[in-house]
Amino acid sequence: MKQATFTTAQISAAHTKVKSGADFPAYIQEIKALGVTYYETFVTDGHTDYYGADGYKTTSNAKYPPLAIADTVSAAQFKNDLKAHQQGKTDYLTFINMCAAFGIEKWSVCMDKMTCTYYDKAGNEILVEQIPE
Repeated sequence: MKQATFTTAQISAAHTKVKSGADFPAYIQEIKALGVTYYETFVTDGHTDYYGADGYKTTSNAKYPPLAIADTVSAAQFKNDLKAHQQGKTDYLTFINMCAAFGIEKWSVCMDKMTCTYYDKAGNEILVEQIPE
């Protein structure tokens, strides 16, 4: 029997509960329960590719007008500002603009490993973090 698939509407509903980076772990648990196994969010326009079992994939719409991603990565500044975001000190749009300014092109979340990995435009891993369960 084919596993039930999730929709971007279900994921969006879960995401409405996220007010800051502090809410991120609960969001991950909720979409993991929907069947999401992995996803990639692209900073340039905010669209996300979500993956599930049996090769299932769905993509969300762009969330905002395209942003330019800096060619040079400011890893130390990114890590510092990311920590502030995770503590609930900044909102999502502030975080997104910070990612673009500091050269972060996308991040991916792996539900099996419970990691969030940030990448630059060349596909290099800039930071890998454990997501609290």
